[in-house]
Amino acid sequence: NLAKLKDCGVYWLDASEDMYAVGLNYLGKNPNSTDLADYQAATDMFLKARPYVRKFHSSESIEALANGDICVAIGYSGDMLQAKTRAVEAGDKIHLDYVVPKEGSQVWFDVFTIPKDAPNAAAAYKFLDYMLRPEVIARASTFTEYANANKAATALVDPAVRDNPNVYPTSDQLLTLFVTAAKEQSLLRDVNRQWTRVQTGQ
Repeated sequence: NLAKLKDCGVYWLDASEDMYAVGLNYLGKNPNSTDLADYQAATDMFLKARPYVRKFHSSESIEALANGDICVAIGYSGDMLQAKTRAVEAGDKIHLDYVVPKEGSQVWFDVFTIPKDAPNAAAAYKFLDYMLRPEVIARASTFTEYANANKAATALVDPAVRDNPNVYPTSDQLLTLFVTAAKEQSLLRDVNRQWTRVQTGQ
């Protein structure tokens, strides 16, 4: 029912793979489908909602939500939680909630990598060793409101973050989450063409 929210503003991610993954999942289809007919069904759904979407952007929703310029956005968990924190810090009367759809959603990971030709790989490994210390990565998780995978750090994360199921999903929530698989370039080209149709509303 985006029509009811049109006047207050709706942003969608400008990320075709992510949007199609959640769209396919919402439709009860495999979010990693390789069937173009599935993507067409998602495109049809998106096009019905398109008139009510103000903007496609992958990061501007943080400020737009925090400032009250829009009222709904599809975004990444960390970004949405940052928007909520900024709204609280601003002392405005803007109340933001972040929710994972009951149908489930995509789970994602930020990772550290060291290029194989890194000029100082030894220093990079030392940095990673430091960052992965439980007390260090716990502080990073508390500050960013991003979960980490270091089990020894979990107890050290601020309870307000650690006990927030939007940061550390419950076991029931985890059952509804999925990882997006890599796709063939030919499929991605077709999907991106369909996404362009969604963005332009044609």
